[in-house]
Amino acid sequence: MVNSQIKARGIQDPFTIAAMRTVPRHKFVPKNLMVDAYLDSPLPIGYGQTISQPYIVAFMTEIIKPKKDFKVLEIGTGSGYQAAVLAHIVDKVYTVEIIEALYIQSKKRLNDLNYDNIFVKNADGYHGWKEKGPFDAIVVTAAAEFVPPPLIKQLKDGGKMIIPVGKPFATQQLLLIEKKEGKIKTKNLMFVRFVPFTRAKE
Repeated sequence: MVNSQIKARGIQDPFTIAAMRTVPRHKFVPKNLMVDAYLDSPLPIGYGQTISQPYIVAFMTEIIKPKKDFKVLEIGTGSGYQAAVLAHIVDKVYTVEIIEALYIQSKKRLNDLNYDNIFVKNADGYHGWKEKGPFDAIVVTAAAEFVPPPLIKQLKDGGKMIIPVGKPFATQQLLLIEKKEGKIKTKNLMFVRFVPFTRAKE
């Protein structure tokens, strides 16, 4: 997987590559899909959600330029796979999942795999995790129609956020957002298709 899907497509960061080699992806997919765990595609994990394809996970990890002292916020825990990859590189990962059943599953899975630097919360990711911010980087794994303002506020000066933005069930733009001296710089990276950003009912 790492050689043919990740390194071959331009991922170069040694920490990202090492993390992708280390995390057992088959433990983050439903049992009936374990045989497909290392294919170059997203897979369903239930509740209308997916585990992203390996290349996208690696790309989103590399692009935030993670360092070992980083505190990272992830929105959309899902199976816990992206959080696990980040946890092998950075100091702490705070991850928010709105779907209670997925929150329970991912929290247990990450605990069972001894990830003691990942903290999982069941909440609406639109609001981020203010009490634990600001964050060196923010990784959003669901497509929002616009960038949530609370996430911008919780990003450290000099920090980076990666987020898919666009209409649900359509092609979206993967955006890299950088905050520097109070100013926001946005860059379009590629077209992607992510599941919609789920919000709590008002």
